[in-house]
Amino acid sequence: MDAGAPAPEHASPAGPFRYRDYSLYQFARMLLIMGGQIVIIALQWQVYALTQSKLQLGMIGLAQFLPNILASLPAGHFADRVSRRGIVMVCALANAATISMLAREALQPAPSLVVIYVACSLFGLIRAFSAPAGNAFLPALVPGSILQKAIVWHLIVFQLGTAIGPALGGRLYGLGHAARAYLTAAGLFGGAFTALAFLKSRPQVPPDQEPFERAVSAGLRYVRDDRRLLGALSLDLFAVLLGGATALMPAVVKDILGAGPEVLGDLRSSVSVGAGAMALVLAFHPLRRRIGAWLFGGVAVFGLATIGFGASHSLPLSMGLLFLMGASDMLSVTIRHTLIQVGTPDHMRGRVSAVSMVFINTSNELGEFESGTTAAWWGTQWAIIIGGIGTLAIVLVWTLLFPSLRKADHFDEKAPAA
Repeated sequence: MDAGAPAPEHASPAGPFRYRDYSLYQFARMLLIMGGQIVIIALQWQVYALTQSKLQLGMIGLAQFLPNILASLPAGHFADRVSRRGIVMVCALANAATISMLAREALQPAPSLVVIYVACSLFGLIRAFSAPAGNAFLPALVPGSILQKAIVWHLIVFQLGTAIGPALGGRLYGLGHAARAYLTAAGLFGGAFTALAFLKSRPQVPPDQEPFERAVSAGLRYVRDDRRLLGALSLDLFAVLLGGATALMPAVVKDILGAGPEVLGDLRSSVSVGAGAMALVLAFHPLRRRIGAWLFGGVAVFGLATIGFGASHSLPLSMGLLFLMGASDMLSVTIRHTLIQVGTPDHMRGRVSAVSMVFINTSNELGEFESGTTAAWWGTQWAIIIGGIGTLAIVLVWTLLFPSLRKADHFDEKAPAA
């Protein structure tokens, strides 16, 4: 606990915000997340407007996935040895510079897809370093007694940013030009850098002295040996890889709903509003028992809602189903994130967070490529519906492969080894 910090309010759901640096960090994250979401909306709409190709939409995810997957494990090793705050600050500036490059390209008479995909690759590389450092930095900001509440609010801030960012991005793009959206996002990243500069630097637990090769792979070994964590991460990987429909939203909006970028922003915001609502419920009524059953139930509901979204031709129904997808996904995200933060030693947290990000980014970015490819084969709606069916199949298989996860009762129980 910082000197002079107030005593934690154990009974207050908002207790973590009594700590100055925690509040400042979440403000900076809000700016980062909003900026990132504005960029996603502008990228997706711009690429689809330039190409009219669902496969090219999928290429946005593939371009981010390749450098991210290659750099994630070394980046986790880096986060356990270098100032985590410094890493996040440098990444914020790097993102601002890359977004400025996109803004300049958007002003050209014929924007180059090569420049756009190079920028996407840079985003993937930057996130490989920023995500493990940012997640591992969180437990240093509050006492351990209120860490679980801090994690839930950490996720609420993320969902709030992903609710506001897409809606704002769609409207900025709708005002006439992608460059307007990109420049706004670059300004938000610059503001986040300034806020992060006011955080106090914190000492880290001295790293272990393993050789580089073993140190980098230590996070993989840790996850491999924790059956609950391995099951939770791999369940999310395959469920979102098959059931993620966000990459196809521009095609849904333009070709099925006959709308513009403002509606694309609203649809993406619906997911985050649902997730934020679930996170608020969990902030006031945290999960204490039967976490495995809640995890599998949440992923199953996500799959069912994905099937409904794929079949929908109604904007209100589509928004409602996306709200449900966001809420059910947040349930599983909270359980997975809490398992990592509560059970992982500080000197390993960067590397374990990096492994988690490998799973998450594989499901998200590679899932976007998979969605674009299957939509080019079968059409947008059938690609989404079949993906939802695949998610339900994964839930059934994982209940058999990981019985210890299915039977998991509470977060701090001893995890069975592989």
